[in-house]
Amino acid sequence: MTATGKIRHSPAGRSNAIVKATSRAFEGRLGNPVHEKYVLRLYITGTTPRSCHAIANIRSMCEEFLSGRYELDVIDIYQQPEEASEQQIIAAPTLIKQFPHPIRRIVGDLSDRDRVLSVLDLNLKPINPVHA
Repeated sequence: MTATGKIRHSPAGRSNAIVKATSRAFEGRLGNPVHEKYVLRLYITGTTPRSCHAIANIRSMCEEFLSGRYELDVIDIYQQPEEASEQQIIAAPTLIKQFPHPIRRIVGDLSDRDRVLSVLDLNLKPINPVHA
């Protein structure tokens, strides 16, 4: 309806083209979840054994399941307490998956692989399988 109260009709071909273009744009923005880049932040407390285990565990899982598709920031809350405060970190190590959404958190040394993969929504087959 226009400002004058008249209904404006578009030629059928034009409206279909607009719908198709809009659908393509929408689907393109959704992205392919298998190829989404993961943004992870790991909050640790210095070089304690739990912190070192958490770093090793998440790096191993990222390389195995997200090779080339992740960004991992490791934040020492002793050196950057403002970061911990902003994210309301009350225990360490804490891993936060910031992207893709939803934002998820897991606390601990990340040694329970199944739990970590579930929290990260990584119920995938490994990209780079680790052979025993």
